[in-house]
Amino acid sequence: MQGPIASLLTAERVILNVIQRMSGIATMTRKAVLALDSSHTRICDTRKTMPGLRMFDKYAVVCGGGFNHRFGLYDGVMIKDNHIAFAGSITKAVTSVKEKLGHMVKVEVETETEEQVREAVAAGADIIMFDNRTPDEIREFSKIVPSAIFTEASGGITIEDLSKYGKTGVDYISLGALTHSVKALDISFNIEG
Repeated sequence: MQGPIASLLTAERVILNVIQRMSGIATMTRKAVLALDSSHTRICDTRKTMPGLRMFDKYAVVCGGGFNHRFGLYDGVMIKDNHIAFAGSITKAVTSVKEKLGHMVKVEVETETEEQVREAVAAGADIIMFDNRTPDEIREFSKIVPSAIFTEASGGITIEDLSKYGKTGVDYISLGALTHSVKALDISFNIEG
C-alpha cells in the first residue's frame, strides 16, 4: 500500500480486521471445498454474516471456491419451521408464496422428516433442504425427491463430515460456519521507511 502516513495509520486497524476476516473465510471455504471430494455438490454460505460486511463475507466465500446461497430475503424464499407453523402446513406455505410472488421466485423448504419431504415435493418446492439430518437419512430422503428438484444438506455439518455428506448426492451443502464462526488469519501491517 502507498499513501500519506497519517491516513495509512488511521485506517490500519480497520483494514487489517477486514483483510484478516475475509482471508479466514476464504481459507476455511477452500478447506471445505477440498474436503468435500465431490465434483457434483457445491459448498454454499448462508446469511449468517457479520452485520455490514455481508457483501465482503460472501465475496470471500467465492474467492475460496464456494458459492453464495441467498444474499437476502429478496432473492429466494426459504420456508422454515416458524413459517410452516404460521401457515398451518408446508403445502399452505408454499402455495401462499407461489401465489404472491409468482413462478420466477425459487422456493426452498427446510425439512426434518420423511413426511415433510414428501409434502414439500407434492407442494411444488424448488429446493428441499435436509436440516440436521445424517448422511444415511439424507440418502433415504433423496429417493423421494425427483431429479428436477434440487437438494441441500445443512445444519451441524463440519469440515470433517463433508466427504460423507457429499457422497449422499445432494446438490448443495450450506455451512453457516464459513462466515459466523470463522477464525481470522493473522496478518500484519509493517511500514517501511
